[in-house]
Order: sequence, then C-alpha cells, then structure tokens
Amino acid sequence: MNRKKILSGIQPTGHLHLGRYFGAVENWVKLQSEYDSIYCVVDYHAITMPYNPIKLKENVWELIYNLLACGIHAENLFIQSKVPEHTELAWILGCMCSYGELSRMTQFKDKSEQIKDKSKDSFVSSGIFTYPVLQAADILIYKADFVPVGKDQDQHLELTRNIAQKFNSVVGKEYFKAPEGMYSSTSKIMSTADPTKKMSASMGDKHNINVFAPIDQIRKQIRSAVTDAGERSDRLSPGVENLFMILKACNSIEEYNLLLNEYKNGTLQYGRFKDIIADAVIERVTPIQNNKAEILKNSKEVKESIKRSSAIIRERASQTISEVKALTGLG
Repeated sequence: MNRKKILSGIQPTGHLHLGRYFGAVENWVKLQSEYDSIYCVVDYHAITMPYNPIKLKENVWELIYNLLACGIHAENLFIQSKVPEHTELAWILGCMCSYGELSRMTQFKDKSEQIKDKSKDSFVSSGIFTYPVLQAADILIYKADFVPVGKDQDQHLELTRNIAQKFNSVVGKEYFKAPEGMYSSTSKIMSTADPTKKMSASMGDKHNINVFAPIDQIRKQIRSAVTDAGERSDRLSPGVENLFMILKACNSIEEYNLLLNEYKNGTLQYGRFKDIIADAVIERVTPIQNNKAEILKNSKEVKESIKRSSAIIRERASQTISEVKALTGLG
C-alpha cells in the first residue's frame, strides 16, 4: 500500500532554535515512519530577502547538518536549488494565479516592512510578491497529500489549493490534488525576552534559544527569560505560559503538572522553575548536539549523500514537469 505524501520546507536563515525545533522539525522526524516524507531546504526562498551569497551557502549546509542531527533521514532531505524544476513549475503556475490573489497575501506587506526598516538602501524584490507561487510549486510538484505547517501559513496553503484547482480547470483534468494542512500539537514557542512575539533568530540571541548553543549558554538564557511575575493573576502571564510550553514540549509532563499546581497555589519559586526547564531542555538537546558532532566528522560523506538524495528526488519532480508540459501544451 502506498503511503500518503507529505512535503515541508525550511529556510536556511538563522539558527535552529527551540521554536523551529518543537514547532516543525521534531514533528518531521516522527512523520517519517508514517508517511512518504520529503523535506526541503528552501534556498530559493531565502534569496527573496536581502542576503549574503557566501553566508547563504554556509547556512544551507549548516541547516542540513542540524536537521540530520535531529533525526531527519538523509534520503528524505534535499536542497531546493538542486531541483530547478521547482522554478519551472512556479512560472507555469504563476500564469494561472492572479495579481489580486498575490496582493492579498499578508506576508508580502509584513516582509516588505521588515526590509524597509532594516535599511533605506534595501529594495523589496519581486520575489517577495511572487514567492507564494513558488511555495505552491514546491508542494504540488510532489503531489503532496499533506503539508506540515503553522497557522501563519494557512493563507499560503489555501492559495496552493486554489492554484491546483485553477490548473485542473484550465487543462480539463483533475491532475493536482488539493493538499491538506497538518498541524503540530505543540503550541507556538515565543521569544524568551518578549513573549508577545514568536521565537525568532532575527531578533537577536536573547529572544531565542539555539538548539546547538553551549549548554551553559542555554541555562543562562532560560534563567534570564521574562516571567512577568509582577502581573500575577489566575491566568498565566505570557512569559510564564511560554516557559510552561517549553517544559511541556520537552515531554516533562509530570514536572509540568506539579509546577502548574504550585503556580496556582502561589508557591511557585521562579528560580527553581527555570532550573527545571533548563534541565529538561538540556536533556533534550544534548543527544542532538552529540549527533551533530559525529556528523561533522564525516561532513564530506554527508554532503555527497544529500547531493544523491537531491538527484533522486529531482527525478520525481522531473516526471511531474513532463506531465504538466504535456497537459499545458508546452511539451
């Protein structure tokens, strides 16, 4: 029996922090045993924002090593730019997507403002406007049944579904399936310095916890995390709630329940609370860090394995492009 397909991508920007790990990567690892899993380092998407070409290449391989260390299988992992069929399909699909649909994408406005805020000399590339079509191509080229996404990607997934339906209507055949979203049960991990914003590497080190940071640094960052202790009420403050979410994500359910009761009873000691969370996080990341150390000893072989997996996955994309061209009169 053929397994259902899933496709998900991750940008090689910033480091792998707890938000990205618990929000996506940990779930990807689990899904590999149940689904035909394809995971992509989306370097084409990364160049839509201002970037350093040399740093981009370094970031791609650093992310590859990190994902493998977390447990992603090499045969399921590829680099987007090694499969140029993605951009070819994006052009075809872009001709079936209206300007109005793209102009309604909320992330275009958000990312444009980020670029303008960083530098007056930076420009907003057309890629920021059209990248949702490339994202649709990433998904549809493998005919994915499900896409592991966060709620902030719902609008893009809906656009992908619309594009698939438009393509089918134009060619007169139900060729592309409309993919469904697959959501992680882990709540969104927020910044440890500003718990009203999601954890992000771009905001600086104090706002995120790098999975591969030195153990002492991880403990120090958790100890300095915002708790908003002065705003006690029956409801958890954003900072305290975020720390509880991190603890729960580490599967420390017994400690989670115990400490939550202490909070409700007004007996929670924040120093001890943070030490328990730090211990749980360190226990989780230590084997991952050890895995990476072993991977780096064989980095040349690892690179070759990813190049092979990219070539094999490209064969699947190439088959789709051949079929699409035939259907659209291009082949």
